[in-house]
Amino acid sequence: MKVLFVHQNFPGQFQHLAPALAAQGCEVRALHMRSVPLPEGPAVEMVRYQPSQGSTPGVHPWAREFESKVIRAEAAFRAALNLRAEGFEPDVIVAHPGWGEALFLKDVWPRAKVGIYCEFYYRAVGADTGFDPEFPSADAPGEVCRLRLKNISHDMHMAFADGGLSPTDWQASTFPQPFRDRIHVAHDGIDTQAIAPNPLAWLAFKGGLRLTRDDEVITFVNRNLEPYRGCHIFMRALPQILRQRPQAHVLIVGGQGVSYGAAPAAGKTWKQIFVDEVRPQMTHQDWARVHFLGELPHHQFVTLLQLSRVHVYLTYPFVLSWSLLEAMSAGAAIVASDTAPVREVITHNDTGRLVDFFNVGALADEVCALLDDTAGRQKLGATARMLAQERYDLKTVCLPAQQAWVQGLR
Repeated sequence: MKVLFVHQNFPGQFQHLAPALAAQGCEVRALHMRSVPLPEGPAVEMVRYQPSQGSTPGVHPWAREFESKVIRAEAAFRAALNLRAEGFEPDVIVAHPGWGEALFLKDVWPRAKVGIYCEFYYRAVGADTGFDPEFPSADAPGEVCRLRLKNISHDMHMAFADGGLSPTDWQASTFPQPFRDRIHVAHDGIDTQAIAPNPLAWLAFKGGLRLTRDDEVITFVNRNLEPYRGCHIFMRALPQILRQRPQAHVLIVGGQGVSYGAAPAAGKTWKQIFVDEVRPQMTHQDWARVHFLGELPHHQFVTLLQLSRVHVYLTYPFVLSWSLLEAMSAGAAIVASDTAPVREVITHNDTGRLVDFFNVGALADEVCALLDDTAGRQKLGATARMLAQERYDLKTVCLPAQQAWVQGLR
């Protein structure tokens, strides 16, 4: 079988699936604009596309995003024509529709079956939009119009796709019928053998600080520190937590860019805005126990999760982060926001503790209560790891399901 993957930043969500299909003997190619190296293994041939132009200056703001997708789609289309001229005819095309690249590939290969990665379909109500009243849209009445245009790429892909793959039930549920019934739910997968509890884990920091499992470590992770992932709520809980826990160290992982939502005012980062807000409420000694680690290599990130006594995960109703499932796999005791799709994996007092996203005091109280409850932490961490192994293990659950989905498309 010949399989073409399409992802602007390949491999993205296909980092395990593409090599696994190649290992099965499939001829696998990947159409991308930017890529990162895959782990060593069977070759996946990389094919780069390059847009010929940028967005039009002054284009209507509602249309800007769709125009950029059409520009990328045209570039991918040209690259696909070259592949066809070389004799490549995929049986299956697996694409992430978020950047538009696959819009015209069915016109290049009409007989190919197409599967799309259904990460999220935008809604005007019931999801991330309008969830946080602290950060309202600059044009609330026009938001429904903007989102309708934002979904055009998804709508066009669904018109010719033979099926979809979504990582969680809730994310799948955001897509409209009748396509929803053609979406198979299978998570990207977590390597629960590699990410496991380690009582000997330790990390060393500049200045001589060395933390082990004997230390009281609280962890918080965002790809980028921003409101979508609750950075503002967590930061506001820190003064109370550190006053009540004089031995605790807080390890915060994340960049200072913007992954989701709006950027802050010019010249500032969300991190700096929230640091400026909470720093005056804390003593120098307490603030010295807050450590911003930036972006970590994955092996150090795993060690950080293994060190964690309490891991905090907050999110708007949006895409579920890999980091939450990795923390569960590491056996961390988790305090998380009572939001979708977190509820699919965290059941209160079973696989973690849930708190109202906006309740800063409740978050601080729950973290401190867990730090005082050794038996409770151990139980929550063990149950969380068990769930991660049973439902989200890469090799035994998720990867076989993804491979079967690709075969089913054919």
